[in-house]
Amino acid sequence: MRGADPRVVLGLHRSRHERRLLTRALDLGVTALDTSTNYLGFHSHQVLARTAGDLLPKFTVSTKVGYFPGPDGVEHSLDPVRLQAAVEQAAKDLGREPDLVFLHNPEHSLHEAAPRNGDLLAQACGALAAATAKGLCGAWGIASWDPTPLPSLVDTTAPRPSALMVRAGLLVGTRTLDAADALTEAWHLGDGRVWGMSPFGGSTSALVWDRVDPRVFLRASSGLSRIQAAFRAAYCLPKVGTVAVGTEEPAHLAELIGALAGDIDEQAIHEYRGLLRTRLRGQLF
Repeated sequence: MRGADPRVVLGLHRSRHERRLLTRALDLGVTALDTSTNYLGFHSHQVLARTAGDLLPKFTVSTKVGYFPGPDGVEHSLDPVRLQAAVEQAAKDLGREPDLVFLHNPEHSLHEAAPRNGDLLAQACGALAAATAKGLCGAWGIASWDPTPLPSLVDTTAPRPSALMVRAGLLVGTRTLDAADALTEAWHLGDGRVWGMSPFGGSTSALVWDRVDPRVFLRASSGLSRIQAAFRAAYCLPKVGTVAVGTEEPAHLAELIGALAGDIDEQAIHEYRGLLRTRLRGQLF
C-alpha cells in the first residue's frame, strides 16, 4: 500500500459511487473524496453514507453547494439562507461534517446580478464562513468552472475562502488560467490550497490526446504515457497542489498516481502559456 498522497482527490462527478472504487482508492493511498450536493441526481451524499458509511471516516470529504432541485430540474442560487441550509443538510446526509465545502460555480448566478454581483458574492461567502464558524464544515472555498468574472468582484473586506478549485490542464484557455492566478494572489492562497479539476477536459479518449504528446512538458518521460504526462502537466496549468479526477476504474486511478513521479519542465510550461497569450492577442486584433 502506498502512503497517502494528498495531491490526488477522487472526484465523484460522473461516478456510480461504487464501494469497490472507494476501497481501492484507499489501497492506493488516495484518502480524499470530492462530491457535490447535486451529483448523482442530488443523491450523492445519501448514497455515499449508505454504501460506504464505514469508509467515510478514512477519507477527507469535500462537497459543493449552490445548485438546488428546481421546477425545471436544477436551479442555481447564492441566497445565503439556502446556502447555509444546504451545508447543514450535507452534514446530515453524509452522517458527518464535510471537511471542506465549496461555493459551486458562483458565476452561474453572478452574470444575472450585475451591478450588484459583487455584493451577492460577498454575501454568499459570508454564508459559508458562518456555516464554518458554526461547525457545519471544517472549511470553505470556491469552485468555479469559469472564474474569469471573479477577480474584479473580490472584496478585501469580505470573508476569504481557504481553497479555490478551477479547471486545470492543457485544454484550459489563457483567460481561465490568468483568472485563477489573479484569484490565488487576491485571496493569498498558496499552491497547496488551489485545486485543479477536469484535467482531461472530460475524457481521456478524446482525439486530442492522440494528436499531441504532453510528454514535452516533462524533463524526462520516465516511461510515462501521454495520459500520465497530461495529468502531471495539469498541476502547472494553473499552479495547483491538488487535482480532483474522476474515474470508475481503479487501474486508471493507479495510473494517474504513478504520473506524480514525473518531473515538470517549468520552462516548457512558461513558453506554452506565452503561446496561449500570443494566440489570444491574435484573436482580439
